[in-house]
Amino acid sequence: MQIGFYGAAGEVTGSKHLITTDSGKTLLLDCGLFQGKAANGGDVNRHFGFSPAVVNFLFLSHAHIDHSGLIPRLFKEGFRGKIFCTKGTYALCKLMLADSAHIQEGDLEIVNKRRKKRGDPPLDPLYNMDDVTGCLELFQTFDYNEEVTVDEEIKCVFTDAGHMIGSAAVNLTIRDKKGKQVRVTFTGDIGRQRDKILNSPQPYKACDVLICESTYGDRLHEKVTNADERLLSIVTETCVVQQGKLIIPAFSVDRTQELIYQLEQMENAGRLPKINIYVDSPLSVNATNIMREFTADYNQEFKDYLKHDPVPFCFRNLHFITKVEESKALNSINEPCIIISASGMAEAGRIKHHIKNNVTDSRNTILIVGYCTPESLGGRLRNGNKMVRIFGEEYVVKAKIEVLDAYSAHADYEEILQYLSCHAPATVKKLFLVHGEANTISSFKQKCEEKGYINITIPQKGEVFTITN
Repeated sequence: MQIGFYGAAGEVTGSKHLITTDSGKTLLLDCGLFQGKAANGGDVNRHFGFSPAVVNFLFLSHAHIDHSGLIPRLFKEGFRGKIFCTKGTYALCKLMLADSAHIQEGDLEIVNKRRKKRGDPPLDPLYNMDDVTGCLELFQTFDYNEEVTVDEEIKCVFTDAGHMIGSAAVNLTIRDKKGKQVRVTFTGDIGRQRDKILNSPQPYKACDVLICESTYGDRLHEKVTNADERLLSIVTETCVVQQGKLIIPAFSVDRTQELIYQLEQMENAGRLPKINIYVDSPLSVNATNIMREFTADYNQEFKDYLKHDPVPFCFRNLHFITKVEESKALNSINEPCIIISASGMAEAGRIKHHIKNNVTDSRNTILIVGYCTPESLGGRLRNGNKMVRIFGEEYVVKAKIEVLDAYSAHADYEEILQYLSCHAPATVKKLFLVHGEANTISSFKQKCEEKGYINITIPQKGEVFTITN
Protein backbone atom coordinates (compact mmCIF):
# COMPACT_ATOMS: atom_id res chain seq x y z
CA MET A 1 0.00 0.00 0.00
CA GLN A 2 1.18 3.53 -0.76
CA ILE A 3 0.19 6.94 0.59
CA GLY A 4 0.91 10.08 -1.44
CA PHE A 5 0.59 13.60 -0.03
CA TYR A 6 -0.64 16.24 -2.48
CA GLY A 7 -1.80 19.03 -0.19
CA ALA A 8 -1.59 20.21 3.43
CA ALA A 9 1.89 18.64 3.46
CA GLY A 10 4.39 21.06 4.96
CA GLU A 11 1.59 23.63 4.72
CA VAL A 12 -1.95 24.10 6.03
CA THR A 13 -4.42 24.31 3.15
CA GLY A 14 -5.34 22.09 0.21
CA SER A 15 -5.78 18.83 2.16
CA LYS A 16 -5.36 15.85 -0.23
CA HIS A 17 -3.86 12.44 0.64
CA LEU A 18 -4.01 9.57 -1.87
CA ILE A 19 -3.92 5.92 -0.79
CA THR A 20 -3.21 3.24 -3.40
CA THR A 21 -4.02 -0.27 -2.21
CA ASP A 22 -2.09 -3.41 -3.15
CA SER A 23 -4.84 -4.27 -5.61
CA GLY A 24 -4.51 -0.88 -7.31
CA LYS A 25 -7.57 0.89 -5.92
CA THR A 26 -7.16 4.59 -5.17
CA LEU A 27 -8.67 6.27 -2.11
CA LEU A 28 -8.51 10.04 -1.72
CA LEU A 29 -8.69 11.56 1.76
CA ASP A 30 -10.15 15.08 1.34
CA CYS A 31 -9.96 17.24 -1.77
CA GLY A 32 -9.29 20.72 -0.49
CA LEU A 33 -8.69 24.09 -2.10
CA PHE A 34 -5.30 25.75 -1.62
CA GLN A 35 -5.76 29.19 -0.07
CA GLY A 36 -3.44 32.14 0.45
CA LYS A 37 -0.46 33.23 -1.65
CA ALA A 38 0.02 29.81 -3.25
CA ALA A 39 -3.46 30.01 -4.77
CA ASN A 40 -3.24 33.52 -6.19
CA GLY A 41 -2.23 32.43 -9.67
CA GLY A 42 -4.64 29.53 -9.64
CA ASP A 43 -2.20 26.94 -11.04
CA VAL A 44 -1.82 25.01 -7.79
CA ASN A 45 -5.58 24.43 -7.73
CA ARG A 46 -5.73 23.40 -11.39
CA HIS A 47 -3.25 20.51 -11.21
CA PHE A 48 -3.75 17.70 -8.70
CA GLY A 49 -0.48 15.81 -9.13
CA PHE A 50 -2.51 12.67 -9.92
CA SER A 51 -5.26 11.73 -12.36
CA PRO A 52 -8.73 12.51 -10.95
CA ALA A 53 -10.29 9.96 -13.30
CA VAL A 54 -8.51 7.01 -11.64
CA VAL A 55 -9.70 7.80 -8.09
CA ASN A 56 -12.19 5.16 -6.97
CA PHE A 57 -13.33 6.58 -3.63
CA LEU A 58 -13.15 9.92 -1.83
CA PHE A 59 -13.46 10.08 1.96
CA LEU A 60 -14.25 13.59 3.18
CA SER A 61 -13.43 14.61 6.75
CA HIS A 62 -15.48 17.82 6.79
CA ALA A 63 -16.91 20.63 4.68
CA HIS A 64 -14.40 23.46 5.15
CA ILE A 65 -13.23 24.63 1.74
CA ASP A 66 -9.57 23.82 2.35
CA HIS A 67 -10.74 20.20 2.71
CA SER A 68 -13.66 20.00 0.26
CA GLY A 69 -13.29 22.95 -2.10
CA LEU A 70 -11.70 21.13 -5.06
CA ILE A 71 -14.25 18.31 -5.27
CA PRO A 72 -16.11 20.05 -8.14
CA ARG A 73 -12.77 20.48 -9.93
CA LEU A 74 -12.06 16.78 -9.38
CA PHE A 75 -15.42 16.04 -10.99
CA LYS A 76 -14.69 18.41 -13.85
CA GLU A 77 -11.41 16.55 -14.50
CA GLY A 78 -13.13 13.15 -14.77
CA PHE A 79 -13.71 11.77 -11.24
CA ARG A 80 -16.86 9.64 -11.08
CA GLY A 81 -16.24 7.55 -7.97
CA LYS A 82 -18.16 7.51 -4.70
CA ILE A 83 -17.79 10.21 -2.04
CA PHE A 84 -18.26 9.13 1.58
CA CYS A 85 -18.95 11.57 4.43
CA THR A 86 -21.28 12.26 7.35
CA LYS A 87 -24.77 13.66 6.88
CA GLY A 88 -23.78 17.00 8.40
CA THR A 89 -20.83 17.34 6.04
CA TYR A 90 -23.02 16.70 3.00
CA ALA A 91 -25.62 19.25 4.15
CA LEU A 92 -22.92 21.90 4.50
CA CYS A 93 -21.13 20.96 1.27
CA LYS A 94 -24.31 21.64 -0.68
CA LEU A 95 -24.10 25.23 0.55
CA MET A 96 -20.35 25.75 0.70
CA LEU A 97 -19.39 24.35 -2.70
CA ALA A 98 -22.09 26.41 -4.41
CA ASP A 99 -20.92 29.46 -2.48
CA SER A 100 -17.33 28.74 -3.53
CA ALA A 101 -18.34 28.64 -7.20
CA HIS A 102 -20.14 31.98 -6.92
CA ILE A 103 -17.24 33.60 -5.03
CA GLN A 104 -14.75 32.47 -7.66
CA GLU A 105 -16.83 34.02 -10.41
CA GLY A 106 -17.23 37.29 -8.50
CA ASP A 107 -13.61 37.61 -7.43
CA LEU A 108 -12.30 36.60 -10.86
CA GLU A 109 -14.39 39.33 -12.46
CA ILE A 110 -12.42 41.90 -10.47
CA VAL A 111 -9.08 40.16 -11.04
CA ASN A 112 -9.69 39.79 -14.78
CA LYS A 113 -10.45 43.50 -15.16
CA ARG A 114 -6.98 44.23 -13.81
CA ARG A 115 -5.43 41.46 -15.93
CA LYS A 116 -7.04 42.99 -19.01
CA LYS A 117 -5.52 46.39 -18.22
CA ARG A 118 -2.10 44.72 -18.00
CA GLY A 119 -2.67 42.87 -21.26
CA ASP A 120 -2.81 39.47 -19.52
CA PRO A 121 -5.32 36.80 -20.63
CA PRO A 122 -8.35 36.26 -18.37
CA LEU A 123 -8.51 33.37 -15.90
CA ASP A 124 -11.36 30.87 -16.02
CA PRO A 125 -13.07 29.73 -12.80
CA LEU A 126 -11.83 26.44 -11.39
CA TYR A 127 -15.39 25.13 -11.73
CA ASN A 128 -18.98 26.26 -12.11
CA MET A 129 -22.38 25.32 -10.72
CA ASP A 130 -22.77 22.45 -13.18
CA ASP A 131 -19.63 20.87 -11.69
CA VAL A 132 -20.98 21.43 -8.17
CA THR A 133 -24.31 19.83 -9.06
CA GLY A 134 -22.57 16.90 -10.73
CA CYS A 135 -20.25 16.09 -7.84
CA LEU A 136 -23.03 16.33 -5.24
CA GLU A 137 -24.75 13.38 -6.94
CA LEU A 138 -21.77 11.19 -6.00
CA PHE A 139 -22.10 11.72 -2.23
CA GLN A 140 -23.13 8.90 0.12
CA THR A 141 -23.80 9.87 3.74
CA PHE A 142 -23.52 8.04 7.05
CA ASP A 143 -23.93 8.53 10.78
CA TYR A 144 -21.06 8.73 13.20
CA ASN A 145 -19.81 5.25 14.25
CA GLU A 146 -21.76 3.51 11.49
CA GLU A 147 -19.59 0.87 9.81
CA VAL A 148 -19.48 1.46 6.07
CA THR A 149 -18.63 -1.48 3.81
CA VAL A 150 -17.06 0.28 0.83
CA ASP A 151 -16.25 -2.95 -1.02
CA GLU A 152 -14.79 -6.39 -0.28
CA GLU A 153 -11.42 -4.82 0.69
CA ILE A 154 -12.31 -1.58 2.42
CA LYS A 155 -14.38 -0.58 5.44
CA CYS A 156 -14.78 2.86 7.00
CA VAL A 157 -16.07 4.39 10.23
CA PHE A 158 -16.48 8.14 10.83
CA THR A 159 -15.87 9.32 14.41
CA ASP A 160 -16.83 12.81 15.61
CA ALA A 161 -13.85 15.20 15.42
CA GLY A 162 -15.67 18.09 17.14
CA HIS A 163 -14.34 20.67 14.66
CA MET A 164 -17.60 21.69 12.95
CA ILE A 165 -21.01 20.20 12.21
CA GLY A 166 -20.38 16.80 10.58
CA SER A 167 -16.59 16.85 11.00
CA ALA A 168 -15.04 13.43 11.42
CA ALA A 169 -11.90 11.39 11.66
CA VAL A 170 -11.83 8.86 8.83
CA ASN A 171 -11.06 5.36 10.15
CA LEU A 172 -10.25 2.92 7.35
CA THR A 173 -9.63 -0.82 7.44
CA ILE A 174 -7.96 -2.02 4.23
CA ARG A 175 -7.45 -5.72 3.51
CA ASP A 176 -4.54 -6.64 1.22
CA LYS A 177 -4.30 -9.59 -1.23
CA LYS A 178 -3.01 -11.90 1.52
CA GLY A 179 -5.95 -11.11 3.76
CA LYS A 180 -3.96 -8.97 6.19
CA GLN A 181 -5.52 -5.74 7.42
CA VAL A 182 -3.98 -2.29 7.60
CA ARG A 183 -5.85 0.23 9.74
CA VAL A 184 -5.45 3.85 8.64
CA THR A 185 -6.90 6.79 10.55
CA PHE A 186 -6.98 10.34 9.16
CA THR A 187 -7.88 12.84 11.88
CA GLY A 188 -9.06 15.59 9.56
CA ASP A 189 -9.15 18.77 11.66
CA ILE A 190 -9.39 18.16 15.40
CA GLY A 191 -11.82 20.31 17.36
CA ARG A 192 -11.58 21.85 20.79
CA GLN A 193 -12.12 20.24 24.13
CA ARG A 194 -15.07 21.97 25.80
CA ASP A 195 -16.22 23.91 22.74
CA LYS A 196 -19.02 26.37 23.46
CA ILE A 197 -21.44 24.61 21.12
CA LEU A 198 -20.11 21.31 19.79
CA ASN A 199 -19.28 17.97 21.36
CA SER A 200 -15.66 17.37 22.31
CA PRO A 201 -13.77 15.16 19.86
CA GLN A 202 -14.66 11.49 20.13
CA PRO A 203 -11.89 8.86 20.48
CA TYR A 204 -10.76 7.57 17.10
CA LYS A 205 -10.31 3.89 16.24
CA ALA A 206 -7.07 2.05 16.95
CA CYS A 207 -4.83 2.17 13.89
CA ASP A 208 -1.50 1.12 12.40
CA VAL A 209 -1.06 4.32 10.36
CA LEU A 210 -2.15 7.70 11.71
CA ILE A 211 -2.32 10.87 9.61
CA CYS A 212 -2.67 13.73 12.06
CA GLU A 213 -3.24 17.48 11.65
CA SER A 214 -0.95 19.90 13.49
CA THR A 215 -2.30 23.39 12.74
CA TYR A 216 -1.66 24.68 16.26
CA GLY A 217 1.04 22.16 17.12
CA ASP A 218 3.31 24.81 18.66
CA ARG A 219 0.94 26.94 20.72
CA LEU A 220 -1.72 27.02 23.41
CA HIS A 221 -5.01 28.89 23.15
CA GLU A 222 -6.12 31.54 25.58
CA LYS A 223 -8.80 30.36 27.99
CA VAL A 224 -12.25 30.99 26.55
CA THR A 225 -13.50 32.77 29.68
CA ASN A 226 -10.67 35.30 29.34
CA ALA A 227 -11.37 35.63 25.62
CA ASP A 228 -15.02 36.44 26.29
CA GLU A 229 -14.00 39.38 28.47
CA ARG A 230 -11.46 40.50 25.85
CA LEU A 231 -14.14 40.36 23.17
CA LEU A 232 -16.41 42.59 25.23
CA SER A 233 -13.49 44.95 25.87
CA ILE A 234 -12.68 45.14 22.13
CA VAL A 235 -16.34 45.81 21.28
CA THR A 236 -16.55 48.57 23.89
CA GLU A 237 -13.24 50.22 22.96
CA THR A 238 -13.93 50.17 19.22
CA CYS A 239 -17.64 50.90 19.06
CA VAL A 240 -18.23 53.03 22.17
CA VAL A 241 -14.94 54.82 22.86
CA GLN A 242 -13.60 55.12 19.28
CA GLN A 243 -17.04 55.22 17.63
CA GLY A 244 -15.65 52.89 14.96
CA LYS A 245 -16.51 49.63 13.27
CA LEU A 246 -15.42 46.18 14.42
CA ILE A 247 -14.74 43.96 11.38
CA ILE A 248 -14.50 40.21 12.08
CA PRO A 249 -13.47 37.74 9.37
CA ALA A 250 -15.01 34.43 10.45
CA PHE A 251 -15.73 31.09 8.83
CA SER A 252 -19.42 30.87 8.02
CA VAL A 253 -19.91 27.63 9.92
CA ASP A 254 -19.37 27.27 13.68
CA ARG A 255 -17.06 30.25 14.30
CA THR A 256 -19.68 32.75 13.16
CA GLN A 257 -22.33 30.99 15.23
CA GLU A 258 -20.04 30.81 18.26
CA LEU A 259 -19.43 34.55 18.06
CA ILE A 260 -23.16 35.21 17.71
CA TYR A 261 -23.83 32.92 20.69
CA GLN A 262 -21.29 34.77 22.85
CA LEU A 263 -22.66 38.17 21.84
CA GLU A 264 -26.16 36.85 22.55
CA GLN A 265 -25.13 35.86 26.07
CA MET A 266 -23.65 39.34 26.60
CA GLU A 267 -26.91 40.85 25.36
CA ASN A 268 -28.98 38.63 27.67
CA ALA A 269 -26.80 39.72 30.59
CA GLY A 270 -27.28 43.39 29.67
CA ARG A 271 -23.53 43.87 29.03
CA LEU A 272 -23.50 44.41 25.27
CA PRO A 273 -23.46 48.03 24.04
CA LYS A 274 -26.53 49.03 22.04
CA ILE A 275 -25.01 48.73 18.57
CA ASN A 276 -26.07 46.97 15.40
CA ILE A 277 -24.42 43.66 14.56
CA TYR A 278 -24.42 42.54 10.93
CA VAL A 279 -23.70 39.00 9.77
CA ASP A 280 -22.93 39.70 6.14
CA SER A 281 -22.86 36.33 4.42
CA PRO A 282 -25.64 34.39 2.69
CA LEU A 283 -23.70 31.24 3.53
CA SER A 284 -23.66 32.11 7.23
CA VAL A 285 -27.43 32.61 7.19
CA ASN A 286 -28.05 29.23 5.57
CA ALA A 287 -25.40 27.50 7.68
CA THR A 288 -27.02 28.86 10.85
CA ASN A 289 -30.29 27.22 9.80
CA ILE A 290 -28.48 23.92 9.15
CA MET A 291 -26.78 24.10 12.55
CA ARG A 292 -30.20 24.27 14.15
CA GLU A 293 -31.00 20.89 12.54
CA PHE A 294 -27.95 18.90 13.71
CA THR A 295 -28.56 19.07 17.45
CA ALA A 296 -26.84 15.70 18.01
CA ASP A 297 -23.53 17.50 17.41
CA TYR A 298 -24.23 19.91 20.30
CA ASN A 299 -22.67 19.48 23.73
CA GLN A 300 -24.88 19.12 26.78
CA GLU A 301 -24.32 22.68 28.00
CA PHE A 302 -25.61 24.12 24.74
CA LYS A 303 -28.55 21.68 24.71
CA ASP A 304 -29.45 22.91 28.20
CA TYR A 305 -29.25 26.50 26.95
CA LEU A 306 -31.71 25.65 24.17
CA LYS A 307 -34.30 24.62 26.75
CA HIS A 308 -34.53 28.29 27.76
CA ASP A 309 -33.85 29.76 24.31
CA PRO A 310 -35.18 27.38 21.62
CA VAL A 311 -34.22 29.80 18.80
CA PRO A 312 -30.47 30.40 19.23
CA PHE A 313 -28.35 32.83 17.22
CA CYS A 314 -31.10 35.46 17.25
CA PHE A 315 -31.36 38.58 19.41
CA ARG A 316 -32.04 42.33 19.36
CA ASN A 317 -29.93 44.40 16.94
CA LEU A 318 -28.61 41.29 15.15
CA HIS A 319 -29.13 41.49 11.39
CA PHE A 320 -28.43 38.84 8.76
CA ILE A 321 -27.42 40.31 5.39
CA THR A 322 -27.92 38.33 2.20
CA LYS A 323 -28.43 40.78 -0.67
CA VAL A 324 -25.44 42.36 -2.40
CA GLU A 325 -27.05 45.80 -2.23
CA GLU A 326 -27.44 45.50 1.54
CA SER A 327 -23.82 44.41 1.88
CA LYS A 328 -22.58 47.40 -0.12
CA ALA A 329 -24.76 49.72 1.96
CA LEU A 330 -22.78 48.74 5.07
CA ASN A 331 -19.81 50.65 3.67
CA SER A 332 -21.72 53.94 3.84
CA ILE A 333 -22.95 53.45 7.41
CA ASN A 334 -21.47 56.19 9.55
CA GLU A 335 -22.21 54.69 12.94
CA PRO A 336 -20.45 52.17 15.21
CA CYS A 337 -21.29 48.57 14.42
CA ILE A 338 -19.95 45.02 14.23
CA ILE A 339 -19.64 43.31 10.85
CA ILE A 340 -19.01 39.54 10.82
CA SER A 341 -18.33 38.16 7.37
CA ALA A 342 -16.63 35.25 5.59
CA SER A 343 -14.09 34.01 4.74
CA GLY A 344 -12.18 33.44 7.97
CA MET A 345 -8.82 33.97 6.25
CA ALA A 346 -10.20 37.07 4.47
CA GLU A 347 -9.14 35.56 1.17
CA ALA A 348 -12.47 35.65 -0.62
CA GLY A 349 -16.01 36.92 -0.38
CA ARG A 350 -17.54 40.05 1.11
CA ILE A 351 -15.05 40.35 3.96
CA LYS A 352 -12.36 41.53 1.53
CA HIS A 353 -14.55 44.46 0.55
CA HIS A 354 -15.25 45.35 4.19
CA ILE A 355 -11.55 45.26 5.06
CA LYS A 356 -10.71 47.32 1.97
CA ASN A 357 -13.25 49.97 3.01
CA ASN A 358 -12.30 50.08 6.70
CA VAL A 359 -8.61 49.20 7.08
CA THR A 360 -7.38 52.77 6.57
CA ASP A 361 -9.50 54.26 9.40
CA SER A 362 -7.79 54.30 12.80
CA ARG A 363 -11.14 54.27 14.62
CA ASN A 364 -11.82 50.75 13.37
CA THR A 365 -10.63 47.34 14.54
CA ILE A 366 -10.14 44.14 12.58
CA LEU A 367 -10.44 41.12 14.85
CA ILE A 368 -8.89 37.79 13.76
CA VAL A 369 -10.60 34.85 15.49
CA GLY A 370 -9.24 31.79 13.68
CA TYR A 371 -6.28 30.35 11.84
CA CYS A 372 -5.02 32.27 8.79
CA THR A 373 -2.23 31.13 6.49
CA PRO A 374 0.64 33.64 6.69
CA GLU A 375 0.21 34.62 3.03
CA SER A 376 -3.55 35.23 3.26
CA LEU A 377 -4.97 38.71 3.80
CA GLY A 378 -5.98 37.71 7.33
CA GLY A 379 -2.49 36.32 7.95
CA ARG A 380 -0.78 39.47 6.68
CA LEU A 381 -2.95 41.63 8.96
CA ARG A 382 -2.33 39.28 11.86
CA ASN A 383 1.43 39.44 11.28
CA GLY A 384 1.44 43.23 11.49
CA ASN A 385 1.90 44.25 7.86
CA LYS A 386 1.65 48.03 7.53
CA MET A 387 0.52 47.75 3.90
CA VAL A 388 -1.79 45.11 2.40
CA ARG A 389 -2.75 44.43 -1.20
CA ILE A 390 -6.49 43.92 -1.79
CA PHE A 391 -7.88 43.38 -5.29
CA GLY A 392 -4.56 44.46 -6.75
CA GLU A 393 -4.27 47.76 -4.86
CA GLU A 394 -2.19 48.71 -1.81
CA TYR A 395 -3.84 49.99 1.39
CA VAL A 396 -2.22 51.48 4.50
CA VAL A 397 -3.22 49.60 7.65
CA LYS A 398 -4.40 52.18 10.16
CA ALA A 399 -7.13 50.11 11.80
CA LYS A 400 -6.18 48.32 14.99
CA ILE A 401 -5.56 44.57 14.56
CA GLU A 402 -6.62 42.23 17.38
CA VAL A 403 -6.30 38.44 17.63
CA LEU A 404 -8.43 36.02 19.68
CA ASP A 405 -7.22 32.46 19.07
CA ALA A 406 -9.49 31.14 21.80
CA TYR A 407 -12.34 31.18 19.29
CA SER A 408 -10.38 29.00 16.87
CA ALA A 409 -12.02 25.72 15.88
CA HIS A 410 -8.63 23.97 15.88
CA ALA A 411 -7.24 22.16 18.92
CA ASP A 412 -3.98 23.50 20.36
CA TYR A 413 -1.08 21.12 20.93
CA GLU A 414 -2.23 20.00 24.39
CA GLU A 415 -5.70 19.27 23.03
CA ILE A 416 -4.28 17.36 20.04
CA LEU A 417 -2.11 15.24 22.36
CA GLN A 418 -5.12 14.65 24.61
CA TYR A 419 -7.10 13.52 21.55
CA LEU A 420 -4.32 11.15 20.48
CA SER A 421 -3.97 9.68 23.99
CA CYS A 422 -7.00 7.40 23.62
CA HIS A 423 -4.53 4.80 22.24
CA ALA A 424 -1.02 4.00 23.43
CA PRO A 425 1.72 5.51 21.21
CA ALA A 426 3.28 2.08 20.73
CA THR A 427 0.19 0.87 18.85
CA VAL A 428 0.79 3.38 16.05
CA LYS A 429 3.40 1.95 13.67
CA LYS A 430 3.60 5.06 11.47
CA LEU A 431 2.62 8.65 12.25
CA PHE A 432 2.39 11.27 9.51
CA LEU A 433 2.07 14.91 10.58
CA VAL A 434 0.25 17.16 8.12
CA HIS A 435 -1.79 20.38 7.94
CA GLY A 436 0.68 22.73 9.57
CA GLU A 437 3.38 25.25 8.79
CA ALA A 438 6.91 23.85 8.66
CA ASN A 439 8.11 25.23 12.00
CA THR A 440 4.87 24.31 13.70
CA ILE A 441 4.99 20.69 12.53
CA SER A 442 8.63 20.34 13.59
CA SER A 443 7.74 21.59 17.06
CA PHE A 444 4.79 19.21 17.30
CA LYS A 445 6.92 16.28 16.10
CA GLN A 446 9.18 16.82 19.10
CA LYS A 447 6.17 16.89 21.44
CA CYS A 448 4.94 13.60 19.95
CA GLU A 449 8.37 12.01 20.42
CA GLU A 450 8.33 13.08 24.06
CA LYS A 451 5.00 11.24 24.42
CA GLY A 452 6.54 8.04 23.06
CA TYR A 453 5.60 8.09 19.37
CA ILE A 454 8.21 6.67 17.03
CA ASN A 455 8.54 6.46 13.26
CA ILE A 456 7.17 9.97 12.76
CA THR A 457 7.31 11.52 9.28
CA ILE A 458 6.62 15.04 8.07
CA PRO A 459 5.73 14.51 4.40
CA GLN A 460 6.30 17.14 1.77
CA LYS A 461 3.97 17.85 -1.11
CA GLY A 462 4.25 15.16 -3.77
CA GLU A 463 6.01 12.59 -1.57
CA VAL A 464 4.79 8.98 -1.75
CA PHE A 465 5.43 6.40 0.99
CA THR A 466 5.12 2.61 0.93
CA ILE A 467 3.40 1.05 3.93
CA THR A 468 4.24 -2.58 4.72
CA ASN A 469 2.61 -4.88 7.25
